Amino acid sequence: MPLLIDIFMCRTDNYGYLVHDVDSGRTAAIDAPDAKAVKAALALRGWRLTDIFITHHHTDHVEGVPALKREFGATVTGPRAEAEKILGLDHLIGPGENATLGATSFYVIGTPGHTLGHIVYYDHAGGHLFSGDALFSMGVGRMFEGKPGPMWEGLEEVRELPAETLVYCGHEYTLDNARFARSVDPRNAALAIRAAEVDKMRETGRFTIPVSLGMEKATNPFLRADRPELAWAMGLPPDAVPSAVFAALRAAKDNFK
Repeated sequence: MPLLIDIFMCRTDNYGYLVHDVDSGRTAAIDAPDAKAVKAALALRGWRLTDIFITHHHTDHVEGVPALKREFGATVTGPRAEAEKILGLDHLIGPGENATLGATSFYVIGTPGHTLGHIVYYDHAGGHLFSGDALFSMGVGRMFEGKPGPMWEGLEEVRELPAETLVYCGHEYTLDNARFARSVDPRNAALAIRAAEVDKMRETGRFTIPVSLGMEKATNPFLRADRPELAWAMGLPPDAVPSAVFAALRAAKDNFK
């Protein structure tokens, strides 16, 4: 049986995710932004929480961990590199390792930048990527702790996953990301189509997530930092190293109004 995934909103703009392994009956929350929202989603589905998989240490991704662990006795798995910053971790994990949920295995990819120890979880069999705040639709997380080179390298590894992979990110930032993307990549036809679709989706209250990685490869300027047109948009030579283009894009997004 495939993995079942429930999507719901938490806090102001956080996405919450429950993933349910049908064969074993185990259910994991991907991050824990808000215990009440997670509990409400569990109740609607009739699932019991057994696990929590953490992508990084920021409060809006871990605040619900203590209450959920108390109530359900859930096992909490999170990044080894951020163990001292996350309360309640039971299992430490790092890039190249696997987290398991019953019969489902999630491969861990290191995506430093937003935080130094940020990780993402990839379910190869089902084609699901839980990207936290490393990769958004048409955007990436603000580079609070890391440097452009390692962040770009982590995203390059993510970019190598199959195009049909479905991306489940940490926040509903797609409208704003589309505005910035179009400002730096105005001749991108796929981007124009995706941006128009997103406008309609948000007008009717629909989620813009999940989105295929193939769509992100075509429309997300941060995944296209090795393209000459993005270097040109940043005022850099067409043969500029991708990490420099990525850094310029991130700085431009930081100041985008």
